[in-house]
Formats: sequence, C-alpha cells, structure tokens
Amino acid sequence: MRAIEVSRFGGPEVLVPAQVPDRVPGSGEVVIAVSDIDVMFVDVMIRAGAGVGIFPIEPPYIPGNGVGGEVVGVGGGVDADWLGRRVIAHTGGPGGWGGYAEQAVAAVNELVAVPDSVDLTNAVAVLHDGPTALRITELARAEPGQWILVLGAAGAMGILLVQLLRRRGARVIGAARGTVKLDAVTAAGAEAVVDYSDPAWTDQMLEATGGTRPGVVLDGVGGKLGLEAFALVADNGLFSAHGAPSGAFTQVDPDSARGRGITITGIGELQLSTAERARLAGHLLTELAAQVRPVIGQMFPLAQASQAHTAIENRRSIAKTLLTTG
Repeated sequence: MRAIEVSRFGGPEVLVPAQVPDRVPGSGEVVIAVSDIDVMFVDVMIRAGAGVGIFPIEPPYIPGNGVGGEVVGVGGGVDADWLGRRVIAHTGGPGGWGGYAEQAVAAVNELVAVPDSVDLTNAVAVLHDGPTALRITELARAEPGQWILVLGAAGAMGILLVQLLRRRGARVIGAARGTVKLDAVTAAGAEAVVDYSDPAWTDQMLEATGGTRPGVVLDGVGGKLGLEAFALVADNGLFSAHGAPSGAFTQVDPDSARGRGITITGIGELQLSTAERARLAGHLLTELAAQVRPVIGQMFPLAQASQAHTAIENRRSIAKTLLTTG
C-alpha cells in the first residue's frame, strides 16, 4: 500500500511517498481502508524534530494521528459487526503515527462510527478539534449576550468555537491574520473580527464592543498575542491558554490573574480520556449538520503531504487541512 514515511527529522521534504506492507490488526484492533487523513500542527512539529522528549516518536515512522474510512479487517476480540462500517479514529500513541497511509490500524476503543447522514470527510475534519472545542465551550460557560474573544479564529478549532459559541447566544469576536482568514471567520458567524497583525488590534477590538471587555478570552495562539489578549479580559472573567502555534503557550502572571479575579485554564483541562474523547466526537457527529459546519480550507493528495505541511508552516492554511487517498 501507499504511505508517507519520515526517515529523519527535518523540513517538509522528509515526507516521502513509499510502498509499505498492508496492515494486519492485532488483538483489539481493526484495519481501516483510509479515505481521508487529518493533518495537525502537531504532525508538523514532530516531523521538524520539535517533539523530541515530548512524544515517543523516532524516525523512521509514518506520521498521522487521525483517519476516516471503512473497517476492512478485525483482530482478535473485536466484534465482526465492525466490518464494513464507516469510522473515524485516532491512530498510534501520544503524538500519533501510522495515519498517512492507505490503511491504518486503530484500537477498537478509538473507533467512532459515522452516521449515514454525515459526510465522512466532514467527520474527519472534526475528529481532533471537535471534542476539544466542545470541552472549551463547556469551560467557557458562555452566556447569551456575552462578548467572547477567540484568538486563532480562522484555525480548524477556532472556526468550530465561533459556531458553537454563537449557537449558545454569545457575541463572538474572531481574531485572525489577513483578509482571507477574517472573511472565513465572519462567514462562520463572528459578530466582529479583528486582524492581530495590526499593532492596534486590541484598540480595534474594544471599538467593536463599544468599550466592553470580553468576559471570556479563548487563546488559540499563545506568545505575545496571548499576553495582549489577557490584558483585555474583564475582571472576574476567564482566560483559556490552550494554543501555542506561536511557539509557546501564554504564560500569565498568576498574581495579576488573582488580583483581577480571572480564572486561568490551559491544556491540562483539555486532556480527555479515550472514552470521553470518543463520546464527545460521537455527540458532535450526530449534531454535525445542525450544530457546526467544519471548514476544510485545503485538501491534498496523500503523495503531496509535504505541500500540506508547507502550507501549515507558512501560515497559508485556513481552518482544516486534510489529505485524501482517493
């Protein structure tokens, strides 16, 4: 079968098409004939070597932590009723591996069945970000009429957050970079958008709200922008520091947060068990048509995985990036 292999850490050029043996399921596992593959920022980070000491992944390896397709083989202890079913699933362990291929092995407890009414590609698009977005939305406790600022709003999870919060009646301000991305955030339902490449973006945000500070700030960016966003949070509000594409999560001064009564949440509150992650993914799939509309900004053939990584690294990607085996 076709796959993408990484023989050494490095730039996108180390993602090389290869022919590898077909997958064989072990006990408690299934083989999925893959149609769509999620491409994550963490895939880029690991491939570049930035995950050494964080994730147990060393070359040579097949990248990828999420796929969608049809179950074509089952291992010992797995109900044969899974055969022929459309599923989405995480692959590999922490950080993920084994997904950039025409076949992938997944543990049966990682499988989420895709309803017939749901497009499989859309299901893959919410595999990772959907459960996390739902969890962040729960933590935010959005109230009707409340202003909420979403940083990184044009990312795959940011787009979902905008939609989920709007459905709860919040007034959402989406912050992103560039006109194309801001247009995507507006289309997702944000009441206002600001371009944080403009040094005066925080002033523009306050202008958009008539001077009202957001009660909740969801920081999917980190770094300097995250600190600027923290300064905007209303007293007794909430600041979620869950994103780090800038290179680091936002480090907030705890004394400053306590002095203003601001609750800080981070990546620790988003660590979901396999069962909880599958439950949230299943819930989102059943509500996919009515609740959210995932935005797939770009799709690449499997052999062009390097181009997908380049688009993410160069900040050219909008929302979700997928690979397709078809």
